[in-house]
Amino acid sequence: MKKKIAILGSTGSIGKTTLNIIKKNKNDFSIVLLTTNKNINEIEKQCKKFNVKNVIISSKLHFDKFKKKNKNKKLKIYNSLLNLKKILKKKIDYAMCAISGIEGLSPTFEIIKHTKNLGIANKESIICAWPLIINEIKKKKTNFIPIDSEHFSIWSLTKNEKHKIEQIILTASGGPFLKKSNSFIKKAKPRDALKHPNWSMGKKISIDSATMMNKVFELIEAQKIFNLSQSKFKILIHPKSYIHAIVKFENGLIKILAHETSMEIPIFNFLYHDRPKKIISKSINLDLLNNLSFNEPNVKKFPIMKILNRIPPNNTLFETILITLNDELVKLFLNDKIKFSDISQYLLKIIKIKEFKKYIYKRPKNIKEILKTMNYSKSIIKKYISKNYA
Repeated sequence: MKKKIAILGSTGSIGKTTLNIIKKNKNDFSIVLLTTNKNINEIEKQCKKFNVKNVIISSKLHFDKFKKKNKNKKLKIYNSLLNLKKILKKKIDYAMCAISGIEGLSPTFEIIKHTKNLGIANKESIICAWPLIINEIKKKKTNFIPIDSEHFSIWSLTKNEKHKIEQIILTASGGPFLKKSNSFIKKAKPRDALKHPNWSMGKKISIDSATMMNKVFELIEAQKIFNLSQSKFKILIHPKSYIHAIVKFENGLIKILAHETSMEIPIFNFLYHDRPKKIISKSINLDLLNNLSFNEPNVKKFPIMKILNRIPPNNTLFETILITLNDELVKLFLNDKIKFSDISQYLLKIIKIKEFKKYIYKRPKNIKEILKTMNYSKSIIKKYISKNYA
């Protein structure tokens, strides 16, 4: 029997990769729902290719355009995830949450009760709302698997391990500026920062990789998922991105997980975590294994890593502010409004302003409060930047 799956954010990088796996294994899956914000041309192709009957277009403008164009087709078109009850009357087998940014938080939370297995590739949801998400997961008896390669690797290495974790090493490629001079980095343009040496990613996450903010977020995310203190984690630069996680246990064993730089590997293993299936992949790279290189990150080159010293031990609204601030600064850089080095400089300064101090101790009560904090943060950030850095 085919497994039923919904893909939230099917027109993004993770969504497309998931569909590519399903295309190669059509007899195993039935897609019951696809969603996008604005990319109606791409989702129309996807619906046709995979014979999908339900689609959600979250942008009202693009929803109207899509509905007008497809009014005579046997396609149910919705504008909100509040319609999930109509679409998914029974629990489906899988849901892939691949909507990028804080916009993916509400959809991620909403889909939990409608699926047996949940894959989350949206780090903002986990960072801002993990206590709320994990409580809902437990309440609805939904199985959760993280999709980011590092977190999937840690999950794989620890899921059947009885011994306690002593240390976890997260690896970072170092991005496009690892071997560049500080003078080059200061003058870097968006096109330079988007040239990731190993991964093909969206613009936002590519910039986060260049600043190392992506790795900061991944460490925070791992803390929450695996319920460990920050002292258990370490970040090391591994330029080839072949090793994704190293876990040392209290019994002295060290486990290492390696795979090629393709998100197909963790996504495939999420989709087939409960049944054997072979994926066609590259042979073991002995040249890489014989020449593994790990180095401590240079904080002068990646000053944004200093933010780790300010992360509160418990989940608070501080993380929402941090994500919002970084999002806004990355947008400014991509629009040539600020320099690359300004992203780290401004973030480290603005996060300390008095308007944000109270949020270091305030825990989120619900999704609505997180979104409210995000909107408040955006307004404060815009005012502060225009006043101090115009």
